[in-house]
Amino acid sequence: MKSMNLWGNLQRKWLSRQLRVPEFSFLFDDPPPNEWVSLDCETTGLDVRKDEIISIGAVRIVGNHIMTSQRLELLVRPERGISAESIRIHRLREQDVAQGLPVQEAMRQLLHFIGSRPLVGYFLEFDVAMLNQTVQPMLGIPLPQPQIEVSALYHDYKFHQLPPSHQQGNVNLDLRFSTVMKDLNLPVRDAHDALNDAVMAALAFVKLRNLRPARH
Repeated sequence: MKSMNLWGNLQRKWLSRQLRVPEFSFLFDDPPPNEWVSLDCETTGLDVRKDEIISIGAVRIVGNHIMTSQRLELLVRPERGISAESIRIHRLREQDVAQGLPVQEAMRQLLHFIGSRPLVGYFLEFDVAMLNQTVQPMLGIPLPQPQIEVSALYHDYKFHQLPPSHQQGNVNLDLRFSTVMKDLNLPVRDAHDALNDAVMAALAFVKLRNLRPARH
C-alpha cells in the first residue's frame, strides 16, 4: 500500500510539472478531507475517438452526506449531430443542447467544481476518457485526481462475502448498475440523466464505504 501511495504521489508531482495553465494549479492542492465528487457524463456514443459529451452531472460528497445543494449540471453543445439511437438513450435532442456551453467552458466549470477532490463514478474510466479528450489539450495533462470505480468497490464487497471455496478462479458477478442499486437497497432515479446517475453512484459509494469501512 505504501509503494502504491508513493507511486501515486510521484505521478501527481510529475503531472503538476507538465501543467501548462497556472490557473489550474489548485488541482494539485491537498483535497478537502473526507470529500469526493461523483461524476457522470452523457455522450453522443461510446467511441472516445469520435463521440462527444453533451451533458455533465456532478455532486459533492462530504463524509456520509451527498450534498445535492453542491451540484453541477451542464449541457454541452456538440460540434456534430446527435444520432437517433443516442437520443433514445438520454432523451437529449439537438435543440436541447443547441444553447449548451462550448466544451472548453464546460471543462473549466467542471474543473473548478471538482478541485482536487477524488472522483467517484460508475463506468468512470469511460467518462474520464471522454473528459480528457478536451482536458488534456487544454492543460497539457489528463485529469490528475484519484478515481474510485463504484463497480470495483461492489465487486470487492460481494467477493468477500463468498465462502473461501468460491473465491478461487474467475468469479462472475453481476455488476450492472441496476443490480448494484437493487442489491444495496438504494433508491433509483431515472437512468441516463447525468446528474441522476452521479447521485446514484454517490449513494452506492457511501453505502459501500460504510459496509467496508476499512477500505476507504
